[in-house]
Amino acid sequence: MDINTIDTFGKATEKTLPTFAKLSLSLLFVLVVFLWSYTSHGDIHNNTFLIIGAVFGAYMAMNIGANDVANNVGPAVGSKAMTMMWAIIVAAVFEAAGAFIAGGDVVKTIKKGIIDPALIANPDIFIWAMTAALLAAAMWLNFATSVGAPVSTTHSIVGGVMGAGIAAAGFAIVSWPTMGKIAASWVISPILGGIIAASFLYFIKKNIIYKDDLLESARKFVPILVAVMTWAFSTYIILKGIKHLIKLNFISAGLIGIVIAVLVFILVKPLILKASKKIKNNRDGVNSLFTIPLIFAAALLSFAHGANDVANAIGPLAAINDAVLNAGISTKVGIPFWVMAVGAIGISIGLILYGPRLIKTVGSEITELDQVRAFSIAMAAAITVIIASQLGLPVSSTHIAVGGVFGVGFLREWLDSSEEKFLKDVREKFKKDKKILDDYQAELTKLEKLDKKSKSDYVRIADLYRKIEDKEEQVKEEKKEFKTAKRVKYVKRDAVKKIIAAWIITVPAAAVLSAAIFFMIKGIMA
Repeated sequence: MDINTIDTFGKATEKTLPTFAKLSLSLLFVLVVFLWSYTSHGDIHNNTFLIIGAVFGAYMAMNIGANDVANNVGPAVGSKAMTMMWAIIVAAVFEAAGAFIAGGDVVKTIKKGIIDPALIANPDIFIWAMTAALLAAAMWLNFATSVGAPVSTTHSIVGGVMGAGIAAAGFAIVSWPTMGKIAASWVISPILGGIIAASFLYFIKKNIIYKDDLLESARKFVPILVAVMTWAFSTYIILKGIKHLIKLNFISAGLIGIVIAVLVFILVKPLILKASKKIKNNRDGVNSLFTIPLIFAAALLSFAHGANDVANAIGPLAAINDAVLNAGISTKVGIPFWVMAVGAIGISIGLILYGPRLIKTVGSEITELDQVRAFSIAMAAAITVIIASQLGLPVSSTHIAVGGVFGVGFLREWLDSSEEKFLKDVREKFKKDKKILDDYQAELTKLEKLDKKSKSDYVRIADLYRKIEDKEEQVKEEKKEFKTAKRVKYVKRDAVKKIIAAWIITVPAAAVLSAAIFFMIKGIMA
């Protein structure tokens, strides 16, 4: 399938709810949150911003669901391992489960410690800043979703908090070393994700796809790959997904993961053997063996995302709630159940109503995916987070997943430019020109060996030199154009440029927007 076919799919609209219906359901959820926060906190002093914060938190949660969740299920949908409907159902259920079960009882009010709240003495100023941060991050995510750009929700809220913090207390409030690490993640996350995804895909191609007997190789290596996936996701879930329920170090989590992986290997090996007897000895047959692992990967990634990223929506809301109730500023606050519910339900609603746009972007509009490629991306998502957490490197799950998509696409291009079949095609294409060059060279050699040359011989020698030079340049240009055509076949460059541009401007755009909203709130309240 070439890029033109991918473009055709991208232009085909999916039959979903009309825009007006989506907007109505979104507003209905926001209205419910507003009424709940108003009726349950109506007798609390200075409750206005708590109610506003709840509304903005609901808006932020829906935008997280619309944008960020696509990274978890997009590859599975793009590879046809799951339909869009089932992907949304699985993601919504596991996102909500992750938030409610492992979302934590306590969150840091300032995500990633990017500002020092002690420098904001007035609780009202702090409340205004958190309100501005929430609204700015949500608006930026809304814009990114509308243009089909998957961006980091963590970076969005970081930019919002930074911008509001600077507006409230000046540049000294920002922890610039922390911001430097976050900026570094723009490069670290996609590169790590791309390298790991490409490495897994290359391993699968070399050990299974390129073999004459694909099924025999699949029986040997697919159970091993599923076991490695089990270890990676078990360790990932223990370290990141349920860290609020049970805290274990990497060694303990890794050992538990190994035990689970061994059990899964013993269980899966006979199942793979049985399944391999019912499929064809081709790539489609091998792909089918990765369908069920991909579904599990999508579910587990969604669970871990719900457990971790719900704080992006409810962290500032929990901070506002605490500041209003206690008339003070805390670095860590408890999360009331209603606040957690706003985050968990909002993410699911945003995913159901607006998630398909970004799911299609990640799954099919960057490069074509099959189950093997999607499996490699899922592996990259889990392993990159594990490696980065142990090295203390800041990474974004969004950037990792999209970087993985880039990685498998560019690997395919590189392999196509170096595989034997491609070289054979090149030789066939330029055989005629090469023969002409050889004929010119042979005639030139013959003329130059003549002891006595006539005027016409010298004219012919000069003419041959010119023709040889022109023909060599022609062959070189044709070969360059042919290779360029092969490279753009698998990765859509416009999508790459749009996504990278959105990544780079996320933090500053959210920061500027947040500062503007803060000054607007301050002007109104003052």
